[in-house]
Amino acid sequence: MKPHLVVFAILIAGFIVYNLFFKIGDDRANTIINILYASILFAYISFMAFSLLKKMKK
Repeated sequence: MKPHLVVFAILIAGFIVYNLFFKIGDDRANTIINILYASILFAYISFMAFSLLKKMKK
């Protein structure tokens, strides 16, 4: 489970770095990128939860 948390921490750090330093000037495009990145984060959270439930089932 620890490698999953490390990858998740890297994804969150990338999200924060993007929003602080690499914002696109166009607000609409920036919003789309933020929504896509947040969707990836939530998908990874659900993957971690699914893998944890599989481990608990065994």
